[in-house]
Amino acid sequence: MTDDTPRGAPTSRRTFLRAGLGAGLGAAAASALGMPAVHAAERVVRISMQRSSVLFTVLKVKGTLAERLAPLGFTPSWHLFTSVIEPMNAGAVDIHADVADAVPIFTQSAGAPLTFYARERGSPAAEAIIVPADSPIRTVADLKGRTVGVSRGSGSHYVLAAALKRAGLSFADIKPAYLQAPEGAAAFEKGSLDAWSIWDPFLAFAEAKRPVRTIADGSGLTSYHRYYLVNDGFVAAHPAVVAAVYEALVEAGRWVKANPEAAVALLAPIWGDLPPAVVAAANARRTYAVEPVERARLGEQQDIADVFLEAKLIPRRIDATAVTIWQPPAVKG
Repeated sequence: MTDDTPRGAPTSRRTFLRAGLGAGLGAAAASALGMPAVHAAERVVRISMQRSSVLFTVLKVKGTLAERLAPLGFTPSWHLFTSVIEPMNAGAVDIHADVADAVPIFTQSAGAPLTFYARERGSPAAEAIIVPADSPIRTVADLKGRTVGVSRGSGSHYVLAAALKRAGLSFADIKPAYLQAPEGAAAFEKGSLDAWSIWDPFLAFAEAKRPVRTIADGSGLTSYHRYYLVNDGFVAAHPAVVAAVYEALVEAGRWVKANPEAAVALLAPIWGDLPPAVVAAANARRTYAVEPVERARLGEQQDIADVFLEAKLIPRRIDATAVTIWQPPAVKG
């Protein structure tokens, strides 16, 4: 079971492949994002994030969230994790940055005390199944008997399963190679995989490394929403803080799309000095449009949960729509 970002803290393009976009805890990780010291007397909101947490990275680097929270008497405390599932399940932080649509399936299955407070509008092209450009594989149906790399339990796992089903196939018809994203990148580059189901920015990096062809993306299969969650107890005690975070995320998303070059310049060093073109390609496929979560629009979450149950990634069937949802005051009316 994995979240949607790989392990390790990159400092170069080489370590991006080896370790991915995650970041370890500790002084080195903190200094990479310039995390401030927090005085014990201040009221602190603990925020979990990863280096792939684009909008929270923007809020951190620009100081926007600190400005928003100051009138409420709170200071953000930023915590970098390689996997957000463990701190989410343990209640170790208050507010969580975005996670792929697959992640809440695992936290709900584990009974984690979490509330949905926002989501990003769908970005289906940010997940895709790719093959080398000179491959004889032209369609998903051609994957029969082929070795396909995928990160087990990720959103791309669901994309692959859904694409196979649409083509009249199942995982029994292929040779799945369950690899974390960095290992999958290396295997795909070496030619050890016939195809790879992957998400951005790894998708953009693969496209930049060698000519590839996309045989399917999320279009028509999944919207690829990204969800933001908050600890149940925190949102009950401090709804004004959650509202301030929500509003800041909306503004950050608009800024990234309105200022693509500035966003690339901000993110590239944090993403292990990735080439600007790679960061730009990944950002172009994401909407970054933050919106309220509506229960009636969680049907795709149930589809993902059912696929993961069949794959024995979760122990029992869950109702993926039976989650706690916070909505901004304007939506509540």
